[in-house]
Amino acid sequence: MNNKKKQVSVLFMVYCMLFCVCLITANVLETKLISFGPINIAGGILIFPISYIINDCVCEVWGFRKARLLIWLCFAMNFLFVIFGAVVDAIPGAPYWHNDDGFHAIFGLVPRITAASFVAFITGSFINAYIMSRMKIMSKGKHFSLRAVVSTLFGEAADSIVFFPLAFFDVIPANKILPLIISQILLKTLYEVVALPLTIWIVKMTKKHEETDVYDNDVNYNIWHVGNI
Repeated sequence: MNNKKKQVSVLFMVYCMLFCVCLITANVLETKLISFGPINIAGGILIFPISYIINDCVCEVWGFRKARLLIWLCFAMNFLFVIFGAVVDAIPGAPYWHNDDGFHAIFGLVPRITAASFVAFITGSFINAYIMSRMKIMSKGKHFSLRAVVSTLFGEAADSIVFFPLAFFDVIPANKILPLIISQILLKTLYEVVALPLTIWIVKMTKKHEETDVYDNDVNYNIWHVGNI
């Protein structure tokens, strides 16, 4: 057995930690709505697209196998965060504690919204990684900028299309859901475009440091094969 194939680099672990922090932070920031002129958005949109940039970097440098591991690790850590928050939220506060409402607003997540968030994250992240991987093979490693934007567009579209109907159907007017989906897709994709110069630089430096540039010519895209790294 070749144990080297089962190893991951320190830099990959750093990307994993950053990926997890971004997703968990985004979920917390989603509890606040912010305004930019006439545009109202959830605070998490400032952080969440970074996870797609990291996804692109990992898939570009280490391939789909490592991206699959990254996604499932982040899903597990986010799940633990939600569970721990829900448990503490359910425990009665001390007699002198007067911030139950504020704490509950952040950690007392509605199960329906939590489930929608989990399903949307898995769907969008794997679509993003799959498209990134396949386009790299077809383009023979060229046109990274195009691949990054296209994969993010489809990934963010899948995420929003899954999340908003599951989370808000019968909660907000049906005619408001589609504009929400479209605005989220456009804003998050624009975020990717603006961040492209930094993303390109990070990918270039990562490839140089790791001395690797994986092509997924023989990869199994089954999302459940987590142990195959």
